[in-house]
Amino acid sequence: MTTRIMQTTARVTVPIVLVLSIWLFLQGHNLPGGGFIGGVLTTTAFVLIYVAYDLEYLESEVLDREVDPGASVYDHRTVTAYRRALILGLAVVLGSGVAGIVVGDPFLTQTYVHLGGIPIYHDIELASALVFDLGVYLVVVGSVLTVVSVVSAE
Repeated sequence: MTTRIMQTTARVTVPIVLVLSIWLFLQGHNLPGGGFIGGVLTTTAFVLIYVAYDLEYLESEVLDREVDPGASVYDHRTVTAYRRALILGLAVVLGSGVAGIVVGDPFLTQTYVHLGGIPIYHDIELASALVFDLGVYLVVVGSVLTVVSVVSAE
């Protein structure tokens, strides 16, 4: 059991950490950041929820799912979703690398497009490295949260 102070701190801190992780993820192809650090921060937010509450709280209260109390942690739906995120991330990373080969460029070749006329931002550079970063993000989140969930259940 944790204290009410820890639970309140988690409720305030988790949204801030998640917004920061998304911001770092999106700026990663031009500035420091990217899929790895965004994934680590997202994982940190989930770990704060686990410390303040537990895996069952995330399943029942946040995701509004029924929890089977007799199931092992390997059969837990949240842990299964983490493993699927890991596999999807690996597929996205591989796909972004092979995409260059499909168009006749070397493996992992990246490109970008300028989008103009956007009301607030005016000109946005959209890089294909964002797809690679998304794959890295999913791999980091899926793998670390799977490990944390299984180890914390032991």
